Amino acid sequence: MKVNGEICTLKTPVSLSSFLADKGYGIGRIAVELNGDIVPKSAYDTTLLSDADTMEIVHFVGGG
Repeated sequence: MKVNGEICTLKTPVSLSSFLADKGYGIGRIAVELNGDIVPKSAYDTTLLSDADTMEIVHFVGGG
């Protein structure tokens, strides 16, 4: 699997929510694009990731 341009090997398919938690991402301030489509937060638990996927994780940053 490619995550933000880097290769990440999965041993078994895993849910998006589990992957994000394992990598330390808080879902409150991110957006996830999986294989070219934005994944709604409501689908994180049911979206399964595999080694064939390409994912981009974007952090929202506040400022002023």
